[in-house]
Amino acid sequence: MTLQIFVPFWGDPDLLFKTIDSVRAQHNPAWELTIIDDCYPDESVAARLSAETDPRITYLRNPANLGITENYREAIRRATASHITILGCDDLLHPNYVDVILGAIDRHPAADVIQPGAQVIDEHGSVIRPLADRIKRSVLTPRGGESVLAGEQMATSLLRGDWLYWPSLTFRTETLRRIDFREGLPIIQDLALLIDIAFDGGALVYTPELAFSYRRHGSSASQKTLLDGRRFRDERSYYRLARELAKKRGWRRTARVARVRLLGRLHAVTEVPGVLRHGDRAGLKSTLAHIFAV
Repeated sequence: MTLQIFVPFWGDPDLLFKTIDSVRAQHNPAWELTIIDDCYPDESVAARLSAETDPRITYLRNPANLGITENYREAIRRATASHITILGCDDLLHPNYVDVILGAIDRHPAADVIQPGAQVIDEHGSVIRPLADRIKRSVLTPRGGESVLAGEQMATSLLRGDWLYWPSLTFRTETLRRIDFREGLPIIQDLALLIDIAFDGGALVYTPELAFSYRRHGSSASQKTLLDGRRFRDERSYYRLARELAKKRGWRRTARVARVRLLGRLHAVTEVPGVLRHGDRAGLKSTLAHIFAV
């Protein structure tokens, strides 16, 4: 079995090549890598990758900029393997990643999503432990070794707090073709897709062996959306939708968690000082609404 890895690219070319090198360093050679350049205005990437000699590595450049969601869809359209990873263009696989993922697929062939153990690094590659990630690890992440969550249990767990790291996930390709990204939720489209998989009766496998480094830095798009209010605005909108979907299914515990969204409110509390220092009026208004709104 071969794991197909896609990297939708728009970002720092130096970090991209570190990402590519992390794929190349896999202990298990059963992988294929496709970089989909979304018209990033730097010709050095195409020039360097045109000289690539490894037949497992393919470089493609979109004829026009698609944007992040449509570039994800482009990766899914091009997939030919049963499972794919949509890797961030600044994140790092550990050398055991392919082994960990293929092992989990072998043990749980019906799983729709696989989450390996992950750590957080900064823009320099140093391991960091921000408060939100400490909460993920100590409060939200399943304990006791490898875990399988499905359906209502999966939805409830992720709505309580999204403890997954999107770029580290491997998906069943057929699942991504059947369940599309929701429109109008660009900031939290990953969580919305995962909850839709759960609503569809899908299953998530968490295997705790450390195999991934997720890069978090202050200039990231997600950090900017916290400061201008978009992140929390999208999150509130989606949680209202998820609550209604859960109620229609009779998933009362899931609906209650979506209504209370306790950890989301606590997250907003921790962001208030940063928004006051670096955000704008809309960002502060959205942050406060996230704390107090029903």
